Amino acid sequence: MAVDVVAADRDGVTLGAPLEPNINHRDTVFGGSAAALAILSAWGLLFVRLRDEHPDATIVIQRHAMRHLRPITGGFTATSFLPEPGAWDRFVATYQRRKLARISVRATLRCAGELVGELDAAFVALELNTA
Repeated sequence: MAVDVVAADRDGVTLGAPLEPNINHRDTVFGGSAAALAILSAWGLLFVRLRDEHPDATIVIQRHAMRHLRPITGGFTATSFLPEPGAWDRFVATYQRRKLARISVRATLRCAGELVGELDAAFVALELNTA
């Protein structure tokens, strides 16, 4: 996929990918590549936020819905964010109490500055027994 990290902080993760390694038979981005970049961006946001507070948390995707709004004809980006104010505090409090918590994350896909896709996803953080 040739993914690059464009930006990564507690507010969001932006990843970029070129058209060429992600191209389909119509010379646009393969839908699976678009969805994968969006999911990775969303997962990355949780990783960035959890790595200092709860480095042993395992982050897994529970469900996702991808909306492909138009064909992606060039290099593209996926930018993740938390859609609900206050969700993070509830998520962390639940994780600290139960070692299991769920949170919704969104990501937008853009090509040449234009919105081309949207992801809604739910992720679960859990503590796995490794002993």
